[in-house]
Amino acid sequence: MLKDERMFLRQFQYLLAVAEERHFGRAAQRCHVSQPSLSGGIKQLELELGVPIFLRGRGQGFHGLTAEGERVTVLARATLAYCDAMRNEVAMMQNDLQGRLRLGAMPSMSPVLPVLTRMVREKYPGVRIDVQFIGNEAMKVGLNNFELDVALTYLDKTDLGHKNTIPIYTEQLSLLVSDRAGIRNRSMISWKEAAQLPLAMLRPSMHERHFVDQVFAQIGCAPVARVESESILHLMFQVQFTELCTIIPSHFAVMPGLHEGTRALSLVDPVVSREVGLYWGESEVVMPMARAFVEIGRDLNKSGELRRRLMGNQLTASSEQPGRASAPRKVRARA
Repeated sequence: MLKDERMFLRQFQYLLAVAEERHFGRAAQRCHVSQPSLSGGIKQLELELGVPIFLRGRGQGFHGLTAEGERVTVLARATLAYCDAMRNEVAMMQNDLQGRLRLGAMPSMSPVLPVLTRMVREKYPGVRIDVQFIGNEAMKVGLNNFELDVALTYLDKTDLGHKNTIPIYTEQLSLLVSDRAGIRNRSMISWKEAAQLPLAMLRPSMHERHFVDQVFAQIGCAPVARVESESILHLMFQVQFTELCTIIPSHFAVMPGLHEGTRALSLVDPVVSREVGLYWGESEVVMPMARAFVEIGRDLNKSGELRRRLMGNQLTASSEQPGRASAPRKVRARA
């Protein structure tokens, strides 16, 4: 790479650092250069492009980006991402992929992720995986800005925009109960029965809680949560140490540490399920880090390994108490 080209990329790095840090001093520290060097590099970039990138105001502080600066920032981020992709592509061809794979996911998917990430690490030992539990809006921004390589979330969501997707597994819901709840020798429970029990639930602002509230509304119930939290694990602890029950994705029932007498009952009437899928950026070139993860997802789809593991861990409704004649009604989630 020519010296001028290296300088141009460095100027892009300076630009992104200031835009993201919103502070010239912190941006200089992040780039491991002095502030005069960073400011000089950005000034040179403005001269080469012939437009101001940053708004000027009193003092030397950050005052925002010009309209041209906003666009240049987007292109600079894409340019640096493609430069990284070029290096990773060559490394991938030599079975020596290195670097950081950035994965965004919903918190409810945490028990499933180790299966996926283990397969990536086994195939590409030089890859470090950064898992971020964030909402769908943050996933959308991360994918658009090349700050995430892939995202794992529900396929019934449409607010991620037009992205490439593949289905990974089907999530079903269970009610986690303890002996304190007075429910024994049961393997399933209706949503209407669950609504009458003391519940610990996720916060109303969370996507998973919104979905559960919709199911309750469909059957004419509106239970009031006794405890609310953003942590599924905390809600599970509430069940183990108090009289409360909580609704969990069925695969959480196999997590270690559950007390004896704590078990998951399949939620029925209706049985609801949601498809979870892998999202990645829509472009002509699939970034190598994203492709490494997508290949694993496709392998799992082809073999059915992940779905078999999850279904093997989920309680079925076939062993309900005698006398129940009707089969559970199944409902797929809708956007």
